[in-house]
Amino acid sequence: MKFGVSIFVTHFSAGPAEIAVEAERLGFESLFVSEHSHIPVDTQFALGGDVPMAYRSMLDPFVALGAAAAVTRTITLGTAICILPQHDPIHCAKAVSTLDQVSGGRIVFGIGAGWNPPEMENHGVAFGNRFKVMRERAEAIRRLWTEDEAEYHGDFVDFSRSWQWPKPLQKPHPPILVAGAGAGVIKRAVGYGDGWMPVIASQWHESMRGKMTPLHELPMMVAEQRQLEEAAGRGRTSITALGLPPTAEFIDALEENGVERMVFGLPHDGREQAFAQLQAYADAISAYRGA
Repeated sequence: MKFGVSIFVTHFSAGPAEIAVEAERLGFESLFVSEHSHIPVDTQFALGGDVPMAYRSMLDPFVALGAAAAVTRTITLGTAICILPQHDPIHCAKAVSTLDQVSGGRIVFGIGAGWNPPEMENHGVAFGNRFKVMRERAEAIRRLWTEDEAEYHGDFVDFSRSWQWPKPLQKPHPPILVAGAGAGVIKRAVGYGDGWMPVIASQWHESMRGKMTPLHELPMMVAEQRQLEEAAGRGRTSITALGLPPTAEFIDALEENGVERMVFGLPHDGREQAFAQLQAYADAISAYRGA
């Protein structure tokens, strides 16, 4: 099992460079950052209540990861997640391939379709089209990364035969992890991704349906993932799980289901809080490995 951390980097949180340095020093395999470009005032927050300030204040994920890459050497850096329907695919392909080059091939591209209708629509994307848009943009980005003369002609992405260098340093390209919890997420992850990135809930209520994956349903979803891989004649896709604490019970449960990476959330309300939680996670992992 690989262990990583994720954080909403903001102007009041620990900075991406300093948290990356500390995470690397403590032996974490990866650091992930999140994204919201903006939050319209009429947003209905998915978890109820007011939209937290951190959601309104996130740094640009690619700039943040560039800062982290510049001061680290080994830690994997990724998005958890990039809201891909809100990005121009040509610019996005360039940003991620540039990050992969400057980081020495350490980028993981976690993507999702988004949950906020007015935010999506301010980017010119109808909320009901977001999954189709995400697929086309992911496919187009993959072509730009892997083909010397790439073109794409879809309903939402359309560009003529084009050159785009630099290609990513990783071959064939940085892993694309598809996040989500809805009925079609496994088909998306296997259909055009390299892995699935669920948020796992140990305590379950049906109000969480579509937002998180219940731990007790994980075996069924992994079985679907393996069946779809076999039917598609493709290799094994990965699983990176967020949402659970680093206890032996949960680590063992995820390993039994073939999860390769477990990612723990860090607080975003200040540097001291993030560093203290990072150390607590490192201590828990050390105790687990020692046991």
